[in-house]
Amino acid sequence: MNSGQERIDVLVGDHAARLSERLQAHREQLFPPNARKELRKFTSGEAAELLGVKDAYLRKLHLEGRGPEPEIRAGGRRYYSPEDIQNLREVLENGAKIPGTYLPGRRESDHLQVITVINFKGGSGKTTTSAHLAQKMALDGYRVLAVDLDPQASLSALHGFQPEFDLLDGGTLYDAIRYEDPVPVESIIQNTYFTNLDIIPGNLDLMEFEHETPRAISERSGNLFFTRVGDVLGQIEADYDVVVMDCPPQLGFLTMSALSAATAVLVTVHPQMLDVMSMCQFLLMTSNLLGVVAEAGGDMSYDWMRYVVTRYEPGDGPQNQMVSFMRSMFGDHVLNHPVLKSTAISDAGITKQTLYEVEKSQFTRSTYDRAMESLNAVNGEIEALVQQAWGRR
Repeated sequence: MNSGQERIDVLVGDHAARLSERLQAHREQLFPPNARKELRKFTSGEAAELLGVKDAYLRKLHLEGRGPEPEIRAGGRRYYSPEDIQNLREVLENGAKIPGTYLPGRRESDHLQVITVINFKGGSGKTTTSAHLAQKMALDGYRVLAVDLDPQASLSALHGFQPEFDLLDGGTLYDAIRYEDPVPVESIIQNTYFTNLDIIPGNLDLMEFEHETPRAISERSGNLFFTRVGDVLGQIEADYDVVVMDCPPQLGFLTMSALSAATAVLVTVHPQMLDVMSMCQFLLMTSNLLGVVAEAGGDMSYDWMRYVVTRYEPGDGPQNQMVSFMRSMFGDHVLNHPVLKSTAISDAGITKQTLYEVEKSQFTRSTYDRAMESLNAVNGEIEALVQQAWGRR
């Protein structure tokens, strides 16, 4: 080796160590070591919108002493915590004419909805889409489990879990699906600061499943790799209405097992030619591999599959052409509403927050409202598909 050359493994290792140290310092600045992330309180207007009632009606409930006691701030403004909103749901559901108006989750005959979010190419907004979907469904009264299957663990980081510091002794889905000595899945589920939302965080341990599966296949140990995620979710089925799985951006054994467990598939697409070409290759590979899994006895039936257009810029001509092209090809399989590219969403991400967490006052009103409207419209469409799968709507 020339004296001027560097060993890439040493260099990358050094960079990783320095970056990790700096990120930890940044994290301690944002959130002191013992602090857990907490969700802000919601204005009475926001709470009323989430519940689908008028603000005046919430005021009436408060004056009558029904439901939780809101926090009263300057000017008599009422603020509700996420727990308060859930309590209000229960109060309102008791008097509802149509069951499920305020508590829309599963009933006895409904099956668990497992939504697997996939894309082959990074930068398609996959994790952002997963996080906002899981959080909005939790705010809407569903019992939600988010599962981070991406070794890069961005979904975990958004929810306050830093893989290299918080998961030193494991704690990912790998622990429950590994071939030797798997742990009960209950032991790796973590509560989040969102009422109704739990998470199974991710880290690099998930890569082990990719390494171990070929050996398990060659040994024919009787453990079919593609049933493992579904089998584990079956253990906690009674505790949740919806599971949202954020898959890694490659089609490995983990993604295939997640797709076998899915009742629904959401494919995120950034509407640019290179991304759509990449998605085309991804779909071809997915089809071929899942065909093999189906022939081996994997369950490939699902309630729905949709493409969601992400990071969409309405003023961009080529993007509009790509969206029209996709709609002409895939018709109803493309969600009607796209997720707009928004500084509000990306700026919130800098402090590891989603749009549902940040204070509205941090943005210009029109920027915030536009982004929120777009996310709510997309999540509303997905929620309607979940309800449809349960035979409602």
